[in-house]
Amino acid sequence: MAASGAELSLRYRDRVAVITGGTKGIGEAMVKEFVKSGARVVFCSKDTEAKALENEIKAAGPGDCIYVCCDVTKEEDIKKLIEITVMNYGQIDCLINNAGWHPPEQTIDGTSADDFRDLLNLNLIGYFLTAKYALPHLRKTQGNIINISSLVGIIGQKHAIPYVATKGAVTAMTKAMAVDESRHNVRINSISPGNIWTPLWEELSSHSKNSEAMIQGGIDAQLLGRMGTAEECAKAALYLAAEGTFCTGIDLLLTGGAELNYANKSQHRAHSSIYH
Repeated sequence: MAASGAELSLRYRDRVAVITGGTKGIGEAMVKEFVKSGARVVFCSKDTEAKALENEIKAAGPGDCIYVCCDVTKEEDIKKLIEITVMNYGQIDCLINNAGWHPPEQTIDGTSADDFRDLLNLNLIGYFLTAKYALPHLRKTQGNIINISSLVGIIGQKHAIPYVATKGAVTAMTKAMAVDESRHNVRINSISPGNIWTPLWEELSSHSKNSEAMIQGGIDAQLLGRMGTAEECAKAALYLAAEGTFCTGIDLLLTGGAELNYANKSQHRAHSSIYH
């Protein structure tokens, strides 16, 4: 007998996902998508209060969710996050490392070593530690990890050396983890979004001298002529968790074709009048 539409939609029913940075943007969309697919989700951020969001997602169902306040730069917070997940749901099937930050424009001359270290702790070491403490549980379920990286970790970005370095490291770490964890049948993959319209993109553009021009530039960078959505990122993550069972060590480029085609990129010509 063919499965009903409702059954087909519950693609992650009764499985347990941990999602960091889950209270806004891509992370929030992932929490909602996984709960909608029947999963039980523990999501976290540094917000001291996210009960309203937790209640909203719970009410929508059909899965379940719990919010935990967790600073992923603090190892003890990460240990507590994993402990709470297992205490409430008994297992972990998927970890999505999403918590991170893209600072406003930084030149190397204006960036201190401490600035760089702080970003490494958030964007890279936090991923490493969350994976480390989740893996003993993921090995039992033959689960998977999805690390949210960035296209700029591959192609570079102007005035973003620390950020690009952290994301390039995330992509490389994903591949190394995939090699080591294959013996346990744990899959490790990454997603590298291009320009996705999120509260972080909105915040970054607000720091620009010309916010509208920056947003239009972000739109024009994709062959598809638009930015991606947080919901599209969430659907890609659910695919890797639920159906991408022969995928490990891949970096899924969710970019609208931003990395393709030649373009005028010379920084040695005189700037056009738009910059003045």
